[in-house]
Amino acid sequence: MSLGSQNLKAFYSAMDEILSFLKDLKEKLSNSEVDKMIGMLLEAWGWGKIVLVVGAGRSGLVGRAFAMRLMHLGFRTYVVGETITPAIGPNDVLVAISGSGSTAIVVTAAEAAKKVGAKVIAITSFRDSPLAKIADHVVVVPGRTKTAVEQDYFSRQILGIHEPLAPLGTLFELGTAVFLDSIVAELMYRLGKSEIEMKYRHAVIE
Repeated sequence: MSLGSQNLKAFYSAMDEILSFLKDLKEKLSNSEVDKMIGMLLEAWGWGKIVLVVGAGRSGLVGRAFAMRLMHLGFRTYVVGETITPAIGPNDVLVAISGSGSTAIVVTAAEAAKKVGAKVIAITSFRDSPLAKIADHVVVVPGRTKTAVEQDYFSRQILGIHEPLAPLGTLFELGTAVFLDSIVAELMYRLGKSEIEMKYRHAVIE
């Protein structure tokens, strides 16, 4: 197979799939789950409690982006694993992100948080996962449930196997990024924070 110019069929098909998934995302989220998470975060903000965020791999990168926005809003927020991250304590909040809900480092962090009386918010695709069972609150963000067996795009189409083109946890990760950025917008509204105010907390040394 030539690696030169192609017709970008897989590229555009994947883009269509991802955009379609994100367009339908809000219909698949639970209003009550979203509202309760926002309430827990607002309570932590009001009492000056710590909000820790944990995730592995790409989910961890999504979590870091969320933690950054919480910092811009004035939250005491940190990412698990950083050298400056303080100990978590009673009524602090851990936001734990794992599509499968079984990522070892995330589950371990949730278990440790529960032992000291912190509250755990799990963001996962599986309500019956180990992480979800530990959590005080679960927000289900849909994603893939299996890995494609037939890797070749055209073979999959010929065989009628319409598995997602976006690999591994891509749909969960993108969905979670959009979900958490939307959470930030709601927090801005409820806290009366402006973009100008947030900009003052943005890093000036980069």
